[in-house]
Amino acid sequence: MAEGHDVVSKVMLRSLFVDFNSFFASVEQQERPELRGRPVAVVPVEADTTCAIAASYEAKRLGIKTGTIIADAKRICPDIALVKARHALYVQYHHRLVDVVEQVIHVKEVMSIDEMACELTGSARRRDVAVAIAADVKQAIAQQVGLEMRCSIGIAPNDYLAKTASDMQKPDGLVVIDDDDLPRVLYGLELRDLCGIGKQMYKRCFRHGIYTVEMLLNASKEQLRTVWGGIEGERMWAKLRGADLPSLPSRKSVVGHSHVLEPEHRSEAGATAVLHRLLQKAAMRLRTYGMLSGRMSVKVRYVDGYRWKHAVDFTPTQDTMQLTSILAFALEQRATHHATPLKVDVSLEDLLFADAAPLPMFTNTGPAREGLNAALDKLNAKHGKNTVYVGTAHSALHAAPMRIAFDHIPDLELDDDD
Repeated sequence: MAEGHDVVSKVMLRSLFVDFNSFFASVEQQERPELRGRPVAVVPVEADTTCAIAASYEAKRLGIKTGTIIADAKRICPDIALVKARHALYVQYHHRLVDVVEQVIHVKEVMSIDEMACELTGSARRRDVAVAIAADVKQAIAQQVGLEMRCSIGIAPNDYLAKTASDMQKPDGLVVIDDDDLPRVLYGLELRDLCGIGKQMYKRCFRHGIYTVEMLLNASKEQLRTVWGGIEGERMWAKLRGADLPSLPSRKSVVGHSHVLEPEHRSEAGATAVLHRLLQKAAMRLRTYGMLSGRMSVKVRYVDGYRWKHAVDFTPTQDTMQLTSILAFALEQRATHHATPLKVDVSLEDLLFADAAPLPMFTNTGPAREGLNAALDKLNAKHGKNTVYVGTAHSALHAAPMRIAFDHIPDLELDDDD
């Protein structure tokens, strides 16, 4: 460690992090024995122009990974098994796995659909006991859920390092990072291997003369505060040295959906209908969260790579009818483009809690409209998501089924469209 740096007191093992790699593909292989041992790509739609949203271990060994275009995957492996995603099934497996892990060790926090952080306490903080617990977790999963549901486990002084450890040996790995290993055990990693260093932060590190993980670890708190532009830089400095910091409170900043269009919806009319379908789903989620939106962002990507986007600011609302009118206005601004639309996205942004929003002076909504929205939500929750809807989505009622985002595990009651 560079001279003059602050020193973090001796650390201990506090976190056990479980990461189910190739989760969607592994679920499919568990459900369908004929897929086991085969290269598998999970896809959103059955089209060569789409990309894999998950790949099995066998496919990854061939160079096929998340984001690989299916036409390219077929060239690499002509007999690759393409499986249309079943998101409701993945959510069901997620909850089963959380329950199984909880039987062995307390799940402190679910991080995503395929990741969870567990807390080591008491004697479990001893290395030998923690390793035995990890083995018990793997055995319980194999026995109660299935042999295909392999996971990598990281054990470390904090959740951040435990997650880093879980990424260091895949698949079915087990890596322990303790006090004696730090910081040298991290030197072999690339900057982009560290959670929190995405594309833009990677560029910022380079602009500040930090090109390797070793250089990052030799930087001072003050340097990292400058690189990160605030307190998160100091938090990164401490987390890399094993400090167990409380999570900062987060607030949902956007509610939205994106969808790769099925072939039958790859037209201007089809894209418009799917956008309205996505908007109505987002509006219902917005009301469930008790929030209002003051900005809508709409995007359309075409097969030739052209991207159209438009954003509209408005008085904060959660009203489906108002939002439908705003989307229609946004789409009127779209210039004619002669290529075929491929993917659409609608996001409700600038969110605030409904009880904290100022009352608008002029509005087309009121108790009657609020009652209408509540009735729509109640009927759809009771009888199915397409029982009542705004007609602009009519031709796309069965498009854009449930999707799983990294930071959002769908509620099967709220999000399932089956």
